[in-house]
Amino acid sequence: MTIATAASAAYIVAALLFILALAGLSRHETARSGNTFGVAGMALALVATIGLAVDGEIGVLNLALLAVAIVIGAAIGLHRAAKVEMTGMPELIALLHSFVGLAAVLVGWNGYLHVEADLSGSEALLLSAGDMLGIHSAEVFIGVFIGAVTFTGSIVAYLKLSAKIRSSPLTLPGKNLLNLGALAVFAVLTAWFVIDPQLWLLIVVTVLALALGWHLVASIGGGDMPVVVSMLNSYSGWAAAAAGFLLENDLLIVTGALVGSSGAYLSYIMCRAMNRSFLSVIAGGFGIEAGPAQDKEYGEHRETSAESVAELLTGADTVIITPGYGMAVAQAQYGVAELTRTLRDRGVNVRFGIHPVAGRLPGHMNVLLAEARVPYDIVLEMDEINDDFTGTSVVLVIGANDTVNPAATDDPTSPIAGMPVLKVWEADQVIVFKRSMASGYAGVQNPLFFRDNSAMLFGDAKDRVEDILNAVRQLSTV
Repeated sequence: MTIATAASAAYIVAALLFILALAGLSRHETARSGNTFGVAGMALALVATIGLAVDGEIGVLNLALLAVAIVIGAAIGLHRAAKVEMTGMPELIALLHSFVGLAAVLVGWNGYLHVEADLSGSEALLLSAGDMLGIHSAEVFIGVFIGAVTFTGSIVAYLKLSAKIRSSPLTLPGKNLLNLGALAVFAVLTAWFVIDPQLWLLIVVTVLALALGWHLVASIGGGDMPVVVSMLNSYSGWAAAAAGFLLENDLLIVTGALVGSSGAYLSYIMCRAMNRSFLSVIAGGFGIEAGPAQDKEYGEHRETSAESVAELLTGADTVIITPGYGMAVAQAQYGVAELTRTLRDRGVNVRFGIHPVAGRLPGHMNVLLAEARVPYDIVLEMDEINDDFTGTSVVLVIGANDTVNPAATDDPTSPIAGMPVLKVWEADQVIVFKRSMASGYAGVQNPLFFRDNSAMLFGDAKDRVEDILNAVRQLSTV
């Protein structure tokens, strides 16, 4: 068996492993095996690709450079994986998406330099003989465009998620026309490049795509960033697929299509959960049609103590916990899990309500709770639990803000108007864990904090949960 044949067989196996990885990641119980399948598939693909490179007699120097690149990349990956906190996972993923986009841009430019820039070369003559030069030019142009949009869009998402720039949306005059105009210009330039591939056209589309990617994500507000991460995941997949066509690598095409389609479908599901238009997400700048938030006087909030909350919980029949990004920041999931076990041992029915965009990454809260060994069967999605808040004794809102904001349903002028939220205010008592009265990531004040059945428990969520847990244990010994 030749190396090329063995590599093709390895690519088929790797593609199947990637499909199994996606299937495994769709459920909590099989997520670990899904990750294992994905790692195995990528390792197999990497070995097969190195084998093809060696078989192609790339030379000792190039082989050494390849080895150095692999070692450096592996070292950086292992270092980041070991150090990154779950709270930093969203921005890390956004940053990794930017690498995929940049790689697609570099592959596209490399394709141009090897073919269109040297039309007398062997590769260009071979493509021309088969009437494939135009297709190659289209692949180069589209691949560079998708990659550049993904690159700058992911960089902006990283900066917003890591709070290095403001999370508020950029509102340039005629922003929608700017986006649509950029797409129209891209279509015209693509046709021009296919007919007459010139270097200046490739430079123009690269700059245009970089600007469009920046504007698309900059125009999206912080409250909608979880959808942006999912959307960029899809873009990175299509960028990889475009690179696969240029490199004539079937596995890269398949893998890119899997990532692109699954990311697009996840974005669609999340848009439905947030009552947003899927097309508006792709166009950028969605979710701000209602205009800026208005300062309103909601009255005075009421504070409570850990001891009072412990008394409420021990006397409750049903408790629902709705976590948010604040729980992740405080790393309070372990204390929350222990409090859950303690209350359940006392006969209290404890469940979790998870909003589709809780945190800043799809599934962020589910991963944190699974990490703390909270049983899967008591972790429910918004649609499964939203009707159960009525009649619930106590709701603990731990670090959540925009996902439990009644302004989404009551105030049509709110920037989050129309977004489905967890209706925690319908419970008998609501305890909100927050560090301060500051607004959430979307920059919107929450009238929930001022309702008669709500009380604020200020401080670090991890410390307050520990205080409540100790108080519950003391009440158990009385």
